[in-house]
Amino acid sequence: MTRVVRLCVWLGLIGVVPAAGQAAPSLKIGFINSRQVLQQTPGYAAAESTFDREVKGYRDEVTRLQQQLDSSIRAFDQQSIALSPAAKQAKQKDLQAQQQRLQQRSGELQQRAQQREQELLQPIQSRINAVIQGLRAEGNYAMIFDADSPGGNIVAADPTLDLTSKVLQRLRQSQ
Repeated sequence: MTRVVRLCVWLGLIGVVPAAGQAAPSLKIGFINSRQVLQQTPGYAAAESTFDREVKGYRDEVTRLQQQLDSSIRAFDQQSIALSPAAKQAKQKDLQAQQQRLQQRSGELQQRAQQREQELLQPIQSRINAVIQGLRAEGNYAMIFDADSPGGNIVAADPTLDLTSKVLQRLRQSQ
C-alpha cells in the first residue's frame, strides 16, 4: 500500500498524475528483462568465459593457500602435545599469521575479480544502455523499468509493454 502511495506521489511530482479537473496525460511505460538482455547481447558470452577462466585461477590460488593452512593446523594438532608452552604459543602465532595472509590474499583476489568483471561488462552495459535510451526516446516512453531489478516492484505487467526483444534486436543490428 505504501508503495502505491509513494508511486502516485512520485508520478504526481513529475507531472504524470493530473491535477483535479485536468485531463490525464498519456504516459507510455515499458519494461525489459535485463538478465535476458545481458545474456543474449553479442560479446557477453566471450566476456563471461574470459571472466570465468580468470576467476578460476583466483579460486585455485585461494584453495591452495587454504590447503596449506589446513595442513599446518593438522601438523600443529599432532605436535602440540610434545611442544613446550612457549613453542606452542609461537606456533599458534604462526598459524594466525598464515590465516591472516590467506584472508588478505582472498580479499585482494575478490577485489581484483570485481574490477575485472566491471572492465569486461562496462562496454557491454554501455551499449545496452544506449540502445534502451534510444528506444525510450524513439518510442516516447516516459519510463522503462527493469523487471529483473532486485528491489523491483513489478508484480504483473502487460506483455505488450515488454521491450526486451526490441532491445536485443537493436543490439544484434548494432554489432
